[in-house]
Amino acid sequence: ESMVKVCDVVTINCPLHPGTEHLFNKELICKMKRGAYIVNTARGKICDRDAIAKALEDGRLAGYAGDVWFPQPAPESHPWRTMPHHAMTPHISGTSLSAQ
Repeated sequence: ESMVKVCDVVTINCPLHPGTEHLFNKELICKMKRGAYIVNTARGKICDRDAIAKALEDGRLAGYAGDVWFPQPAPESHPWRTMPHHAMTPHISGTSLSAQ
């Protein structure tokens, strides 16, 4: 928690379990350095989807990038599809020929 206060970029690389579900919620995001970026390549449910979208709309976060959604595949109405300053890609690296 103390690290997010000073980091310009926070990468999420942890497993999803009850202790990490919605770990990046409104409270933790509010403790982050204003203008920071989050890169989530772990699991979509580690982030509270609405808190991420709101933080981007308010300018608290400068950007959010990831290749994981919750639910996956994400419905057309998922807020991460239309939130500002995002770089979302499909989670397909394990399906490439070079990864196999």
